[in-house]
Amino acid sequence: MAFTLKINGTPHEVDVDGDIALLWVLRDVLGMTGTKFGCGQSLCGACTVHLDGQPVRSCQTPVDSVGESAITTIEAIGQSPQGAAVQKAWLDLEVVQCGYCQSGQIMSATALLRDTPKPTDGDIDAAMSGNVCRCGTYQRIRAAIKHAAGV
Repeated sequence: MAFTLKINGTPHEVDVDGDIALLWVLRDVLGMTGTKFGCGQSLCGACTVHLDGQPVRSCQTPVDSVGESAITTIEAIGQSPQGAAVQKAWLDLEVVQCGYCQSGQIMSATALLRDTPKPTDGDIDAAMSGNVCRCGTYQRIRAAIKHAAGV
């Protein structure tokens, strides 16, 4: 079935089954490999993208449910002021260890700062609770979010 997906501001025509996960359309069909496959069950957050600005798990989002929603991936998150601030904070505070989960972490952190410009620790915990980091960089992630927010 043919779908037109608006990804990072650009329309992309894809011909895939409607029940295929958005993650696989991004990675395998369109070659946008910044979004990672982690668990395949919406538990780890590695596959997080934005759908109309809201973080969603692309591994469990069927492409036929996207409709005309705007999709933003890690490849373009730095084009928003919050995304650019988060990416800079990640580098400034050397958050990354292995880096595998970081695209999902950055996507969730960016959505948090867009909605809550000066988050509390509770806000950060709630927004980031669905993102797992096997390296355990949670303290650096929290510090980077606060740094990006200027708190």
